[in-house]
Amino acid sequence: MGNTRHRIESRKPSSFVNSVLLYITTSKYEGDWQSILHSHPFSELFYVVSGGGFFIAEGQEFPVGTNDLVIINPHVQHTEKSLQTAPLEYIVLGIDGLAFSFENIVPAQDALSMETASGSVYKCNMQNSKVYAYLNIMLEEITRKEENYEAVCQNLLEVLLICMLRNESLSIVKSSSGTLSRECVQIQNYLDAHYAENITLDTLVALTHMNKYYMVHAFTKYTGLSPINYLLQKRIQEGKALLESTACSIAQVSAMLGFSSQSYFSQAFKKATGKTPAAYRNERKAASHLP
Repeated sequence: MGNTRHRIESRKPSSFVNSVLLYITTSKYEGDWQSILHSHPFSELFYVVSGGGFFIAEGQEFPVGTNDLVIINPHVQHTEKSLQTAPLEYIVLGIDGLAFSFENIVPAQDALSMETASGSVYKCNMQNSKVYAYLNIMLEEITRKEENYEAVCQNLLEVLLICMLRNESLSIVKSSSGTLSRECVQIQNYLDAHYAENITLDTLVALTHMNKYYMVHAFTKYTGLSPINYLLQKRIQEGKALLESTACSIAQVSAMLGFSSQSYFSQAFKKATGKTPAAYRNERKAASHLP
């Protein structure tokens, strides 16, 4: 019986220990949407499955096609345009905790390295790599959501990054969402000032230009509440003040706080305080007359 053992000669610590896979999305241009310039406080990998078009970063434009991988560092304004004759189909990964360095790279003939005012973008063709295979496995895992699928996707991310580094001699640097607190404060200040208005997650996305999923994740981590729950809490706090200090009816208070109906206000208020608005007002009024 033949038997060959290959010994692992050294165990190097992972360079990606702080990287976190935030999301994986698939998109195909069908003429019913138009991407707009946006940025993220984390890195993105943009892999073209098929079709062709153009990638735009900080006002500079370059072509992309099948098997092209575009690496977008944090805070770079970017978007893409599809050819009508060959619609873009692509996969995007959002990765927190790392950024890429292209300083020592001489781009190959089919590659492009570009410095922008706020960061870096790099394009390379991954036709001869296994990147697409790993991405497909990640998509299968995240779609089926079997036990420990998150760990599988996170580990596949590390394999994918190693594959990229082998092929392109890229280097990875640590990255922290340093401006994240600023963006969360911006959201918080906006909710505090505009709580009486009709605010949705799309409102906050337009305000910050952040990915919706990541915005909710970041704000929840920053405040302990999701944006919608923070808005609701703010409205309840203001509602308490109005019930104590004004003679406005419950319906008027509800409208002043931006609730869609009086019944919704009453339901939310009771859930938060254990009392109906009327009971809360009567209780506070009685307490104020105590000697």
